[in-house]
Amino acid sequence: MKLDILAFGAHPDDVELSCAGTLIVEKLQGKKVGVIDLTRGELGTRGSAELRAKEAAAAAAILQLDVRENLALPDGFFRNDEAHQLPVIQAIRKYQPEIIICNAPEDRHPDHGRAAQLLEDAVFLAGLRKIETMEDGRLQEIWRPSYVFNYVQDRYLHPNFVIDISDVMEQKIASIQAYGTQFVNPDLDEPQTYISTPDFLDSVIYRAKMYGKMIGVKYAEGYISKKMIGFNNFNAFIKVNT
Repeated sequence: MKLDILAFGAHPDDVELSCAGTLIVEKLQGKKVGVIDLTRGELGTRGSAELRAKEAAAAAAILQLDVRENLALPDGFFRNDEAHQLPVIQAIRKYQPEIIICNAPEDRHPDHGRAAQLLEDAVFLAGLRKIETMEDGRLQEIWRPSYVFNYVQDRYLHPNFVIDISDVMEQKIASIQAYGTQFVNPDLDEPQTYISTPDFLDSVIYRAKMYGKMIGVKYAEGYISKKMIGFNNFNAFIKVNT
């Protein structure tokens, strides 16, 4: 299946926290969208890898994803090297996305910045014909997407552009709350963590409000691009006085 947009997360729930709204918006426009989680999140303080897999499937249903996969790279210990680049290259070539969205280039969790660099390098390598990868016994075609965007995570990074998600914010929050072991859940007898407090989920909402206010809408998600972004005309702009 060829996808229009493929979002990568170092851990299950990275995508939901950071770019779920955008994926829903694009899905409503008829695009094919998918998510690939690099790790199973097995080092997480709360829950387990098995529970995270069930939560990720529930979130995928809420987001109406066309595909969701987990590469099962080692949580906390994956590296930007050939052994870990190759499965990412295979995934890129398998789904041939026009746009890839991935982790923040730097963040509180060291896996996030490392995942961003892994994706940046794998995207380039996926377009080299002398790197051969196989799928179901067949040689894969080379592929390099048109754009790679980084979403913003815990640490504030100034985005190059933002996308209006006002109409789908409730659905985004529902996808986050599908991870009942990770976020605020008074019924769960697990240790409290940085992300399990009510304040953390509030901060996700406040960030979306802040980005939205900057463009004159209620909620938005922000993105960073190393590549210059071009438009065919001005019709894509949100025309709201701010």
